[in-house]
Formats: sequence, structure tokens, C-alpha cells
Amino acid sequence: MPMDLPLSQLVSDDGSHVHRKIFTDPALYELEKQHIFSKTWIYMGHESQIPKVGDFITSFIVETPVIVSRAGDKEIYVTINSCSHRGVPVCRADQGNTRRFICPYHNWTFNNKGDLVSIPQERKVCNKPEKAELGLKRVPRVETYRGLIFACMDENVEPLTDYLGEMAWYLDCFFDRFDGGIEVIGSPHKWIINCNWKLPVENHLGDIGHGPYLHGSILQGTPQVQELEDTGLNVVPKPGHGLSVRLMPEGTPDEMCMFGMDGVAGMDPEVNQYLRESHKKVTERLGEVRSRLKPLCYSVFPNLSFLWPNMTLRTSHPRGPGQIEYWSWFVIEKNAPEHIKEKLKIHYTMMFGPGGLLEGEDAEAWSQQFSGSNIDYADDRTYYYGLGLGEEESHPEIPGKVGSCFNEHYAREFYLQWRQRLEQGIQETSKLEIK
Repeated sequence: MPMDLPLSQLVSDDGSHVHRKIFTDPALYELEKQHIFSKTWIYMGHESQIPKVGDFITSFIVETPVIVSRAGDKEIYVTINSCSHRGVPVCRADQGNTRRFICPYHNWTFNNKGDLVSIPQERKVCNKPEKAELGLKRVPRVETYRGLIFACMDENVEPLTDYLGEMAWYLDCFFDRFDGGIEVIGSPHKWIINCNWKLPVENHLGDIGHGPYLHGSILQGTPQVQELEDTGLNVVPKPGHGLSVRLMPEGTPDEMCMFGMDGVAGMDPEVNQYLRESHKKVTERLGEVRSRLKPLCYSVFPNLSFLWPNMTLRTSHPRGPGQIEYWSWFVIEKNAPEHIKEKLKIHYTMMFGPGGLLEGEDAEAWSQQFSGSNIDYADDRTYYYGLGLGEEESHPEIPGKVGSCFNEHYAREFYLQWRQRLEQGIQETSKLEIK
């Protein structure tokens, strides 16, 4: 089904007007699969989930199921979870440790790299198949940054560090914060939301404006809201990526700068002490400016997000234009005491688990937003993303384009990146068809 509007009418040149169809149109969704998810770095998981040879987890690139495994050479491989014989999944577990992936249909057997190592039926035939040509299809590019594993279907994609750009400076605030690194605890929470995949990502790029209202029963009138208005900034380190932070003034006491103080966990004396001791090392490790930086939420184009105060990574896996499978992991300092990990995990679950106090309100808003995008008679009215238009600028202390906490430039740049990648992909496809 072809698009009925050009991309230039779906996202305006300055990003301030976005058409409702980008959240609902099936033809656009097919283009997203072809030109965005197949050509950009997609988050797969964290190295702490597969520390030993034979460890594996499963994930998705859009709707394509993949296996992420650490093979005998200790390298990480990402392969499509579909047998080369009849297409049946060869791995049905979310995570584990194994030397072999075995298709339950005909028992074809593959190693951790995806190589085909055994065909039981070949003993019964004279012409032996060439097993080297029948392995699981391998995702050609796999790279890591601070333990975060990314993969890309396009072998010509730019290096991951170039793709992240100055976003890496902000990722380091958490993922390079601790001497012993971080770890992911347990399997991800997973749940279905009837919304477009871009809506949760946009929210975590820097949509702070909804907090005191959508989450008013918890946040309205609290010191955190005033602190955000006084010190909050929305940052675009590279178009498509974005985050919201609070940059505390010089001389701010450590206890007002340390992460994790934005909710129930900060009320626990043991957790407070852990956070205080942890923060003492930040200036030496990351510098004075980042010791005053209190990030709130990050998003890495296209579908990875991170909520700093609640220590959760999440991915918005599309299941069509109007549904996502949302995955959420709890992440924490690897060397933190076990009882501290447990208390902070309870805090994460209470606020942003599938039934969390804030998560449910966000999910309902995204679902209602998707429903609103399907209203036929409103198609002549675009959504307005122009708050703070043109006010963003360079900052003397932190990288990227920086605006106030209510400046929507994070969303404008996200949707302009979306438009640019689709336009480029369509143009490249047209040239190939002409040849």
C-alpha cells in the first residue's frame, strides 16, 4: 500500500509539525523496517547477560527474532533465530547457556556462531549438502559500547562510536560511572502496549512537560518539579538521540547531585549512604561537570531508552504500526551490595515496572495518543512540536545543542532524522531499480 503523502508533508522542514499518519500508516511502517531498523544500530542486550562462553539471550530487530550468543572464541555473534531448513526457531528460551541450538522439527544442529554442524538425515542420502552454506543467517555487524551490545543488518553501517557521537559522553555518566562496571539483573519485563513504537522513545528523549500533570498525583508540588524547572535542560548530542538532564550549579552539595534521589529509594538510609559513597568517586572518574549532572532520561535512535533515576534500560520493539512489545531491564552497579541491589530493584518495579505507578500512566497516554492519531477527520491538523523553536544553542559546559527543559527540539530532531533516513533509503532503492 503506497503512501498518499510525501515525507516532506509528514514532517515539516523545521520539525515543528508532524502528521498523525507517521504513527498509524502501514506503508510507512514497512518503510521503517526497510530503511531504519535494517540500517541502524539496534540495542541487543548487555555483556553482563552473556559473560561466559555458551551464554545466550534472544532479542529482536523489528520483528525479526535473533539469538545473541558468546561463542567459543569469546566473541559475540547475532544470528537470526530461524532454521535454514524449514524456518522453525532453533532457540525457544529467553536466555541460558548451551553449546548447540537444535531445531525441534528435523534436529538440524547449529553452534553458537550459527554454523550448521549436524544434519541427522544426511546419513540416509548419497548427495551430502554443503553445511558451510546452510548456517543460520548472521547479522553482519556487532559492536559494543561500555558493555551495551548493538547489532546492524547493514554491513556498511558507520562504526558504533561514530553513530553515537557525543551521546557517548552522556552514556558514560552511568555506564562508565563505577570501577567494576554495571550489570543487568534478571530477564527483562515484557508487556504489550497498543501504540506506535516512536511514542515511548519520544517520551524518553526529553518530554518533561507531562510530568507534573500526567503524574500529578505523585509529582505535583514536589521539590523535584521546582528543581527541574530551575536546572533542567533538554539536550540533542546528535540528531535522533536525545536526553533530559539537570545541571546543578557549582558548589551544590553532593547529596543534591547524586543519582537515585528522585523517589522512594532516596528515603532509605542505607540506600542514601550507598549513593553518597558512590558519588564521591564521580569527580575523579568523570570530571567535575558530570559530577553535577543529574540525567533523567535518554533515548538512542531508533528505539533504545534509559531512565536514569530508576536504573532501567528499555526497548520499544514494533509489532506493527499500532502495537509494541515493551522490554525493560533493571541495571545497577555490579559491585553494589546485594541488599542495596534488591532495594533499588523494588524501587524500579514500583515506579517503572509493568504495573508501576508511573509506567501505567505513560502507557495509557501512549495508547490514547495512538487512538487520537487514527481520527479520520483530524488528518488536516498536524501535531505541533514547536515549543522553544530556535532557542536551543551550544552550552559552555556540556556537549550538544541545549535548550530549556520544555524545549521540544529533542523531538523535532528525532522526527527529522526519521524523515531523512526514509528519504535516503527510498532514493537509494529508486537508483537500484533504475539500474
